Amino acid sequence: MSAIEELVAEFAKLPGIGRKTAQRLTYFLLKQPREESARLARAVAALGERVRACSICGDLTEADPCAICADPRRDAGLICVVEEASDVAAIERAGEYRGRYHVLGGRLSPLDGVGPDRLNVAALLGRLANGSGVREIIVATNPSVEGEATAHYVERTLAARSPAVTVTRLARGLPVGGELEYADGETIAQAFTARRQFPGP
Repeated sequence: MSAIEELVAEFAKLPGIGRKTAQRLTYFLLKQPREESARLARAVAALGERVRACSICGDLTEADPCAICADPRRDAGLICVVEEASDVAAIERAGEYRGRYHVLGGRLSPLDGVGPDRLNVAALLGRLANGSGVREIIVATNPSVEGEATAHYVERTLAARSPAVTVTRLARGLPVGGELEYADGETIAQAFTARRQFPGP
């Protein structure tokens, strides 16, 4: 296999990248100065060498523990459970949540061979040991079939092992700026379920 074909094949493995886009990326890199390609190669190599999972929460980090787990200003009594490290970044961008996180490293998907044993649930239970001070677990898995199954599994497991800890789920519903006529039935149903009273005057 030629160097060009090898790089096309590697690019095509990335999510959302088909063979045509992989070819375009490869030929784009070939047109760049050699130093540009070398800089990209160094950045990719650095990911594998320097980035690791936090030993506490499982988020991707260069320092262990990660900056969030090490921050004494974060509320250690709140743990938000997410599927992937990229979900932590999304929640942090919103700027509202000040607790800590736990990354499951995936979601239940029997068709893909991902069962409960492949998720980082044992470490979550370990974080709830006596004297941990955790009072609430917020389950923030994606609103997909697999995400819902994962959320129910986590909730059942926590209820059985740590009944004193409150387990909540992120509210779902209509997006800001969205219009009812374009929303699907499930989204509208979730919006009704998660409705709340207007604040008083």
